[in-house]
Amino acid sequence: MITERLREDMRVLFIGFNPSLTSHARGFNYAGKNNRFYPVLFRSGLTHRLYTPEESPYLLEDYGYGFTNIVLRPTARADELAPHEYVTGRAVLRAKLEHHRPRYACYVGKGVYLRFSRKKFAQWGFQPMNEVSGVCDFVAPSTSGLVRMRLEEQVEIYRQLAESLHHDLLPWEF
Repeated sequence: MITERLREDMRVLFIGFNPSLTSHARGFNYAGKNNRFYPVLFRSGLTHRLYTPEESPYLLEDYGYGFTNIVLRPTARADELAPHEYVTGRAVLRAKLEHHRPRYACYVGKGVYLRFSRKKFAQWGFQPMNEVSGVCDFVAPSTSGLVRMRLEEQVEIYRQLAESLHHDLLPWEF
């Protein structure tokens, strides 16, 4: 099943590496039992309640939060993706960002952003330069259960995005 959710006027487009096998089979984003995506959204203030993966389509309607991936092929782990898939995926993702122009592109995992931007380094949070004009880049930790970062550390990084959304200001407008 397709887990991509896009529309015009998105506030945030969450961008992952690729769908997990579980997410693909269930048809919902971040559907793995150990994935922290929805608790992180709730605890950071990006949502007013704890959503479930099955409710992920409502995030587009309720908040203007869309979902896509740099590669659409599902795998058990992102390291199963081939280099040529990133080349193709990079071009497709750029076209999606240019077409839909979400206010924020939230890369769910530093590696996702580095693969897309082809940069060697990125800091957590807002990036000094945006990859697509008019779309503010935000790099957040992966919420996969394989990530060793403490939940509270993840929440604090995502909270920066939530605060910007609540103020409805881009980081350079504070």
